[in-house]
Amino acid sequence: MGKINRLDEHLSNMIAAGEVVERPMGIVKELVENCIDASASHVEIQILQGGIDTITIIDDGIGMDAEDATLAFERHATSKLKEVNDLWNIHTMGFRGEALPSIASVSHVILRTNNGTDATEVEINYGTLVSAKPCGTPKGTMIEVKNLFQKTPARFKHLKSPQYEFSLISDVVQKFALSHPEIGFVLSHDGRTVFKTRGNGSLLEVLMQIYGRDSAKTAIALDGNDMDYHIGGFIMQPNFNRATKYYMLLYINGRMIRNYHLQKAVMDAYAPYLPKERYPIAIINMEMDAQLVDVNVHPSKWEIRLSKEKQLEKLVYETISNALKEHLQVPKVNVNREKKIKVEMPEMQLTYERDDKVKKLHDEVNESFANPKDVPPLNMEQLKVDIEKSKEEAHIKYPQPIKRECITETKETETIYKIRDAVDTKQKQTHNVGIKQQPGNEEKKEEKEQVKEQEMLTPSTANVEQAFHPHMETSKLEVPKKQVQTMEQSDLIHKKPRNPSLPQLRVIGQFHNCYIIAEGEKGLYIIDQHAAQERYHYEVIRESILAGKNDAQPLLLPITIEASVSAIMQLEDLNKVMEQLGIHLESFGEKTLVCRELPVWMKDVEEAAFLQDMIDIWERDKALSLEKLRKHAIATMACHSSIRFNRSLTMEEMNRVIEDLGKCEQPFHCPHGRPTLICMEEKDLIHDFERG
Repeated sequence: MGKINRLDEHLSNMIAAGEVVERPMGIVKELVENCIDASASHVEIQILQGGIDTITIIDDGIGMDAEDATLAFERHATSKLKEVNDLWNIHTMGFRGEALPSIASVSHVILRTNNGTDATEVEINYGTLVSAKPCGTPKGTMIEVKNLFQKTPARFKHLKSPQYEFSLISDVVQKFALSHPEIGFVLSHDGRTVFKTRGNGSLLEVLMQIYGRDSAKTAIALDGNDMDYHIGGFIMQPNFNRATKYYMLLYINGRMIRNYHLQKAVMDAYAPYLPKERYPIAIINMEMDAQLVDVNVHPSKWEIRLSKEKQLEKLVYETISNALKEHLQVPKVNVNREKKIKVEMPEMQLTYERDDKVKKLHDEVNESFANPKDVPPLNMEQLKVDIEKSKEEAHIKYPQPIKRECITETKETETIYKIRDAVDTKQKQTHNVGIKQQPGNEEKKEEKEQVKEQEMLTPSTANVEQAFHPHMETSKLEVPKKQVQTMEQSDLIHKKPRNPSLPQLRVIGQFHNCYIIAEGEKGLYIIDQHAAQERYHYEVIRESILAGKNDAQPLLLPITIEASVSAIMQLEDLNKVMEQLGIHLESFGEKTLVCRELPVWMKDVEEAAFLQDMIDIWERDKALSLEKLRKHAIATMACHSSIRFNRSLTMEEMNRVIEDLGKCEQPFHCPHGRPTLICMEEKDLIHDFERG
C-alpha cells in the first residue's frame, strides 16, 4: 500500500492559511486588497479585541452576484486571472485566489454583497458552507471574520495581546492610506474610531495625519524617471528621523513591498545627513511596466522580484539625493510649550451686608485697577531730579557711558589687550574709592589719570570703546590695495552660497565658547563651530582627492596587510582601482600584501585598518565607491583639523567659519550626520515673549 496520501480540500486550505493568515493583520491586508480591486472609494475596518474576536470590513465597491459570492470561497478561484500570460501582467492587488478559502478554514465568516442587481449572504463555519441566501444590504461588500483560530489551538496560542495585534493592523491600514490617498479609510477598535482619511487624493494630508504637521509641512516631493521607471512620493527632512528602518515605505504599482536593496538605496542617499543608527521617513511610489516585476513569490505578496533591480536602485538613490540637495532646510529648534492656565480671582459672595462707606471704598479701588488710564501719569522731570539728588546724597561717582565712534584699528593687538586690562583695573579702583571715600582730591586725581589714559590712546586714534571691543571691525583700516568694509558690511556674508537653502547670516557673538550665534532672515541661528568647520574641511579634502591630487609619500616602515588568496590572485585588478587613490599594493608572500607609500592626504588615519577595509569591500563588491571608502578617513582628518569646543573665537574667526560654511555643497550636516546649525524662528520668540 502506498504511503503518499491525497490531502482533502479542508486540510489543504488550513495549510495554506498558515502562509496567508499568520495573524489578524494578514486577514485585514488580504481583505482590504480585495476592496481596492473592487474599485472601492471608501473602506471601513471595524476591529474587536485586536481582531482576535471580530474583524469587519465594509466597502462601497462593485460587489458580486450570487454565483460569484459562493465561488469566491473555493480554492484558486479568482476574477483576476484567466490565462497563463496574465500571471506576468498583473495590475491588481490579489490574484492567487487563496485568501478567502484560507481565512474561512480557520474562522467563522459571514459575507454580504450587492452588485446593484443581486444581494447575497454567504455563511461559512471553519471551512463548511452553512448557508447562501438572498439578503438586504447596500451596494458593495461586507465581510465579517469571527473567532479566529478558535479550532486551531496551536495557532491561537501564538497570538499576542489584543493591543499588540491591533497595533499591527493600524500600521498596515496606514500604509494602505499612504499608497491610496484617493480612498477614504476608517479604522475603529472596540467601537472607537482611531484613524480616518477623507480620500480626497492628497498624500500630503495623509502624511500630516500620520507623522504630524511639522514634518508634513517640510516634506520634499519626489519626481524622478527613466525609460522604465517613475519615482514619486515624499521624503522627510533629515531632522525628522527614527530609530528603526520600518518608516521607509516602498510601493510598486500601488503594492506595499519589502526589498532590502531598495531600502539600502534610500539609506545611502540619506547617509550624509543622518547620524549612525538613525533612519529616514520616506514614502516612495515606484511605477513601472507590470511585466518588469514578479509578485508571485510568496503567498503574502510582500516579496517581489525585479528584472532591472540595479537600474531602479540607482534611480531611487539619485532622485532622493538630488531632492535633498535642492530642498534641504536648516533644522528648527523644537520648543515644548506648556499651555498657560489663565487664573481668575473669584469674586467673594459675602452673606452679610457691608457698610456703605466700606462698599464705596472697595468700588473705588476696583475701579482704579479696572481703568488704569484714569491713573495720573508719572512726573518724569521730578523723578529725574529725585534720582540726581539721591546720587549726590550717596556721594557715589557713577562711570559715564562712552560714546561709540568709528575708529581705526591699532597696529598691535597685544597693546590693546594691555590697555584694556589697565582700564579695567583703574575702573575697579575708581568704583571702590567712590563708595568708601568722600569726593575731593581723589576725584581730581582720577580725572587726571583718565585724561592720561585717553592721551595714551590718541597716537593710534583709538578710544576706550575699541579697547573694550578689540575684535570690532573698523572703517578706515589701511591695507595696501584692499578696501575694508565696515563692521556691519563685513558681518554679512555676501558671497552666494553653493547651496541656495543656506541663509545669509550676520554674526552676533559666541555662546560658551562652543556655539556661534548669528541672525538671519527667519530668526536666530545657532552654529556648532566644530561641526561647521569639520564640514568645510571634509569637502576641501574630498575635492582635492577627486581632482587627482594624490602626491605619494614613501613610508619608513612599509605596511603589511593580511589578505585572502582570492585578493592575492586578483591583485592586478585590485591595483587598477586602488591606484585611483594613489595607493599601490605588492604581493608579499602567499597571504600578505605590502604597501610602501601612501598619499599625502592620508594622515591622522589608521593606515593598515583603512587599507584592510578597502580590500574587504573590493572583494565583496568587486568595485570601490570612492565616496564610501574614503569617507571615514576624510572625516577623521577633517575632525582633527577643525576648531574644537571650548575655544574662544574672535569676530574675524567666527565670520570665517560662516563664510567657509557657505562655500560647502552640503552645509547643513557634518560628515557624521550631525547638524551644523539650527534655527530659532522669530515667530516662536514672539510667541514665547507674548508679543503676538
